[in-house]
Amino acid sequence: MFDIGLQELVVIFVLALLVFGPKNLPQLGRSLGRAMREFRRASDEFRSTIETNLEINAPDPVITPVPEPVAAEPAPTAVTTATEGRPDTGLDSHTPGEVATATEEPPGEPYLAQRGGRLVHARDCGWAKKVAEPERQYFKRLAEAKEAGFLVCPSCDPWEPA
Repeated sequence: MFDIGLQELVVIFVLALLVFGPKNLPQLGRSLGRAMREFRRASDEFRSTIETNLEINAPDPVITPVPEPVAAEPAPTAVTTATEGRPDTGLDSHTPGEVATATEEPPGEPYLAQRGGRLVHARDCGWAKKVAEPERQYFKRLAEAKEAGFLVCPSCDPWEPA
């Protein structure tokens, strides 16, 4: 630690013996040992407090994807189209037997942030999936999140069309 050799240690011991005397030297050694022990104990306590607060040694939580509930599809309605004169059953005219599916956005708000966090994410961001449901704070517009003091996630870089 200090890179002190045997010769330097002997010189320091002889100087301490001359300055403090043979009667006070054991008492000085005990008090120095106690001070070093207290310093070590305080530094270990400080380190453990910091590690606990920052959760440095905690393993990353395992996130299991929750399957989304499957909503029942509405029954196709028989509406007659004026061009063909036959009922529209909701089937795609190009591929018989398959139901036409519309690209529908999943339910919920498009932006979210973690309570107590600093970043706002798009709903499909990988970091947003790591935020537990009770910790989520949803926003309809990105401007609302910015007004609340959140910064834009650099990973997903959410934006909203004007």
